[in-house]
This record gives sequence, C-alpha cells and structure tokens, in this order.
Amino acid sequence: MPLDPICKKIVSDSTEYVSDYGGKPYYFCSPECKQKFEVLEKSVIRLKRNLSDKEKISFGKLKRDIIKPGICTLCGACAASCECITIEDGKPKLVGPCKACGVCYYQCPRTITTEEGLIGNIRYAYAAKSAIPELKGQDGGVVTSLLLYALDEGLIDCAVVTSQSKEEPWKPMPIVAKTREEILESGGSIYSHSMTLEALMSAIKQGMHSIAFVGTSCNIDAVTKMQKSSHGLLHLFMRAKVLKLGLFCMDTFSYEGIKAVLESYGLLLGDVDAMKIRKGKFEVFLKNGEAHTFELSEFDEYRSSSCKFCTDLTGENSDISFGGVGSPKGWTTVLARSAMGYEIFKEAVDSGYIEAKELTDNELEKVLNLAKMKKVQMYALHMREKA
Repeated sequence: MPLDPICKKIVSDSTEYVSDYGGKPYYFCSPECKQKFEVLEKSVIRLKRNLSDKEKISFGKLKRDIIKPGICTLCGACAASCECITIEDGKPKLVGPCKACGVCYYQCPRTITTEEGLIGNIRYAYAAKSAIPELKGQDGGVVTSLLLYALDEGLIDCAVVTSQSKEEPWKPMPIVAKTREEILESGGSIYSHSMTLEALMSAIKQGMHSIAFVGTSCNIDAVTKMQKSSHGLLHLFMRAKVLKLGLFCMDTFSYEGIKAVLESYGLLLGDVDAMKIRKGKFEVFLKNGEAHTFELSEFDEYRSSSCKFCTDLTGENSDISFGGVGSPKGWTTVLARSAMGYEIFKEAVDSGYIEAKELTDNELEKVLNLAKMKKVQMYALHMREKA
C-alpha cells in the first residue's frame, strides 16, 4: 500500500488523489495533502528552471566533492530535493537519470554556494580603472590610484606594499611607502609570498598612525587576527589604524621556481616587464614587447604548500578587495566591504583618481565561480592525504 508523502498515512492505490512527479505517481489521503505536495513540486520546478541558466552540476560532482571524501552528514537534503536520489547503505545514491540541474548540490549543507560563503560580506561590487593617465599598474591600476588618493589627502601616513628587489628582479620586497614615487614603484602583481607583516610592524615602530596595508588573503588574515585576538599584537594598540586592501589570489609560487621555469625557456627575470595569471595560463610580458604564455601546470611543483589549504580567493577580511577576474580587460574588480573602505573608495572616484561602474551580475558570477574552485580545495583535502 502506498504512503502519503505529506502526512505519512497509508492510503489505497485506488484513491482519487494522485499526482505525477518525475514520471512517478504519488498517492494522497486528501485534497489538502495533494495540494501541499503540488505546491512543493512547483517550487522545485521553479528552482530547477532558475539553476538551468547557471553551470551544469550533476550528482557526480556532489559525489566527488562531498560523498566520496566522507564529508556527507546524511541529512537527506539531496534525497528530499530529487526523486532520483535515495539514501542506501549509509550514503546518497543515484537511482534515476541525472539531468545535472544542480538542485541536490545547492541543498547540501556542506557545499559552499552562497555569495556570502564564496566571497564574504560585501557592500558594493565595481569594475574600476585608474583615471590617472600616466599610471602603469596591473589590470586597472586601481590599488595604486587609491593609495595615491589616500596619501595626497592625508588619510594615510604610509602604505605597506610589495616592491621588487633591486638586486634580484621580481623577488618580492615589502616596503613602507611614504611617497608617491615609492607607491608608484610598487605597481604590478608579484606571484610569490611577501613578508608584509614585518613591514607593518616596522611602520608602527616608526610612529605611523594611519597605515594602508596591501596583501593577499593570508596576510590580511594575519593582520585581522593581530587586531581581534585577545592575544594579538594590535588588539589593544589604539595608536595605529590599518586600512586592509586585499588582493585576489588563487596561487603563489616560490621566487626560485618562477625563475627556474622561465630560465628553462631562455628567459631572464630582469627582462620581464609584467606577469599575469589568467584563465589557467601564466603570462609573461617582456620589456621588448614580446609575450610568452605557459601552462600553469608547469609551475605546480613550485606552488606554495599553504595555497593547497587556502579557500579564500578574495581576501574576505579586508576593507576592500581587488582582482583581475570578472571585470573587462583593463579594469579591476573591486569589492567594497567595510564602511571605511567603501567611503574611501567612493571619495577617490568622486575626486577623479578612479573611474568606476557597478559590476554586472554576469561579471560577478565569474568571481563566484573562481571562488568556488578555490573553496572546493577543502573538499579534496581528505583525498590528498590518502594519495
């Protein structure tokens, strides 16, 4: 005898209250139960229609990310949201055709799919570029322009930034920049870890009270912990205010590794004008105008081990985040997070240092998708340990 899926009562299969869902008949004890079921069915159909415009996500991805590594909580959300999934032998199992609608993946409590979960809290998202004609910077040069505005207006005493070593080109050298010239020299991305916290403590020891700090998520997290932890060095130090400017970061590589790969192709770091990681490629631009593109996999053995455990693409603990993904070529994606970060960025735009426009939904979706790729590294941790 069939079971009413709403009230759980046993009903006769000859009942007049029947509804077909996913090619399967469901039987009900009353028109009220049938109506409740059909309302839920419409919600599921509406959700599937909405998700169909996004990336295709099959049950196989849920199995790979959550079930196989042992992260599944057996809450049954996937089975409750899809007629083709059941719980069998203590784990979800596909028992029908999968249409890759993604509903099961989006209901799972262990997947990270919400905007807040992927990139943290934001107030506004922009595509921006420098409005200073002579400025040369990575993508839109927005970080440099913002620092120049803050310095010119007396909002900061200095900026902790990463420049290049003069002795070893492209070797990261954290500095306390107090002049426009020093800020301008720090433009461009360096894909190696920079020990910016030493420069921050140096700035504080020098008596700097208002400091802009530029770094990737790991360095931003360190500053945040120093500020908020009861045992943090900056927890009760009220003389210094730090404006945290986070840089999007997917991977970093050892300086020696980057040097070795380029030299294997006969390229010298001293001849490099700029580097960029884009769409899975490592791009190198030489001072003579030549451009070289490498597979990112060529740098795998030199990838920082900590990056394998990092799940923060966008510097979620920063006041403002900046990155090249999402925005059009030549522009920078800007995520304004804190009230202070938003106000300073808006003032820089109003003062003519930066040109900005709202990031479109499609552009933000590109950021979310890349952030999701970094978040799911957490899912593969168990599998890496067993490898």
